[in-house]
Amino acid sequence: MSKGLRKGLTSYGDAGFSLFLRKAFIKAAGYSDDALDRPIVGITNTASDFNPCHGNVPALIEAAKRGVMLAGAMPMVFPTISIHESFAHPTSMFLRNLMAMETEEMIRAQPMDAVIVIGGCDKTLPAQIMAAASADLPTVVIPTGPMVVGHHKGEVLGACTDCRRLWSAHRAGQLDEAEIAAVEGRLAPSVGTCMVMGTASTMACIAEALGLSLPMSATIPAPHAERIRLAEASGRRAAEMAVSGGPRPSELLTPDAFRNAQVVLQAIGGSTNGLIHLTAIANRTPHGIDLDAFDRLGRAVPVLVDLKPSGDHYMEHFHHAGGVPKLMAQLGDLIDLDAGTVAGGTLRDVAAAAEDVPGQTVIRSRDNPIKPLGAMAVLRGNLAPRGAVIKHSAASPALLQHEGRAVVFASIPDMTARIDDPDLDVGPDDVLVLQSAGPKGAPGMPEAGYLPIPKKILAAGVKDMVRISDARMSGTAFGTIVLHVTPESADGGPLGLVRTGDRIRLDTAARRIDLLVDDAELERRRSEAGPAERPAWAARGYARLLYETVEQADAGCDFGFMRAAPETG
Repeated sequence: MSKGLRKGLTSYGDAGFSLFLRKAFIKAAGYSDDALDRPIVGITNTASDFNPCHGNVPALIEAAKRGVMLAGAMPMVFPTISIHESFAHPTSMFLRNLMAMETEEMIRAQPMDAVIVIGGCDKTLPAQIMAAASADLPTVVIPTGPMVVGHHKGEVLGACTDCRRLWSAHRAGQLDEAEIAAVEGRLAPSVGTCMVMGTASTMACIAEALGLSLPMSATIPAPHAERIRLAEASGRRAAEMAVSGGPRPSELLTPDAFRNAQVVLQAIGGSTNGLIHLTAIANRTPHGIDLDAFDRLGRAVPVLVDLKPSGDHYMEHFHHAGGVPKLMAQLGDLIDLDAGTVAGGTLRDVAAAAEDVPGQTVIRSRDNPIKPLGAMAVLRGNLAPRGAVIKHSAASPALLQHEGRAVVFASIPDMTARIDDPDLDVGPDDVLVLQSAGPKGAPGMPEAGYLPIPKKILAAGVKDMVRISDARMSGTAFGTIVLHVTPESADGGPLGLVRTGDRIRLDTAARRIDLLVDDAELERRRSEAGPAERPAWAARGYARLLYETVEQADAGCDFGFMRAAPETG
C-alpha cells in the first residue's frame, strides 16, 4: 500500500507525473526530500476567531507537530470547518453533519497515513469521530480540554450550568443588570470547553472510553501545560500508527467499545446529546446502538462522578481525582477492560495505571455512588413511539412521576413570544410542551428543550416544571425535561397532535410518557393537520440536503446515506 506523498495521487492519467507535480508544488513551501519521504500525519485545524472553545488549538497543533517529528514522521496541518455552540446559526447541530462530511473527505482527499483530529465544542468531536469511523484511517483524538472554573462573590462558577441558574435568577428579578453583567465576565475565565459535564466534556470522556484518545485526554484543563504535553504524546503516537498502519477506528470501534461508551455515559452523568452523537458514530460502523439496551445499562450503572449538573464539582476536580482512568478502575467489571486503545494496550492497562488520590470524593466507588441509577432513561409511550430521553440524574425527584395539563407552544418563536406573558394560562403543575423543534422542524434540533420557566411561575419560587419537546438540551442544564421525542412533530410524530388542556403522564420508573387522549381523537387531529410541506428555509443547498435526508434522534440525526452497511452473519 502506498504511503506518504505517494498515497492518493491526483488523477492526471499518469501516476509518475502526478507524484512529480505534487512534489514540485510542495517543495515551493521549502520542504526537503528527507521530509517528503517520511510517513505523513495529518492534523486538523479547527480554530477560528468565532470559537473560544478552540482558543488553545494553535498551541496544541504545534505540540502535536513536535511529537510527530520527534517520532520521525512528517506533520501536515489542514483546516476544517470550526463550529462553536453559541456562534452557529441556527444551531451548531445543524452543521455537525457538514463538518463530519468535510472532515471525512479531507482525510480521504489528501495524502496522510494517520490523522490527528483536534476538537472540543459540542458538535466538533462527534463530527470528527463520525468522519474517522467512515474514513477508517489510524486516528488519534485530542480534545481541546475544559476551561478552569470562575468565581463570583465567593462562589465557584462554571459555564454553563451556573449560567443557566443565574440567568433564571435574573429573569426572576433576583439579580439586577449590574450583577448579571459581572457574572457574564466571570463564567468563562479561560479558553476551552464548558467545565461541567456538558456535551463537550461528555464527548471527550466518550472518546477516551472508545479508546480513541490517550489516557487523561478528556479532563486536563485547556490552559494547563499538561494539555500541551498530551498533544505532543498524541503526535508521537500518531506517527507510530502511521508507520504500523493501526489500530484503525474499525479495529477499536467494536460492539464492546460502544457498550463501554454507554456505561461511561451513564456513570459520568453525561449529556443527553451524547446519546445522539454516540448513535451517529455507531451507525457509521456496522454495529449501531440499541436504545432499550442503553436503558437497561442505566438501571445497572450508577452515577459515580460528582460533577454538575448531576453533582457539585467541575471538570478540573474530576481530572485531579484521576480522570477517566480512575473511573474505569471504579467501574471494574461493568465495562470490558480488554477493549483496545490508540495507546497500544487495553483499558485494563489504563485502569491499572490510574492514579489513586487519597481522600478524593469526585469519583465515587460503586458502593457509594452519587446516584444509584445511571444518568439517563429511555421513555416510550403513545407520545414517543420510537423513544424519548430524560436525564433523571439532573431532574427533580418529585416530578419524575407526574401528571399535568399540557401548555403547548407550536414553535420556538411562539414560545419566545408567550412564555413570559402575564396572561399566559399556566400553573406550576402544568406540563410545558414545545413542538416543531426537532431535526427538521426547527431546523437542526436546537438546544431549546430547556424551556424557560414562565416568569410568573419563577416569581412564585418554582424552579422546575416538567417540560417536553422534540428538541435537545444542553448537557449543562438541570430540570425534569423530556427530550428527543421521536418521531418529531414536523415528521408526523404525535407530539404535534398535543393541544393545550390535554393531560400528560410522565412515569420515569415505568419508562413511560403518555398523552391521555384516546386514539380516535388523535386520528381526527392527524387527518386535520394534513401532510407536511417543505419549509422555505429548506429550498436549496445544505439546508435542503438536511431536510430531505436527516434521520430522527433515535438514529443519531445523521444523514441516512452516511450509514455503514450493517454487520451480517
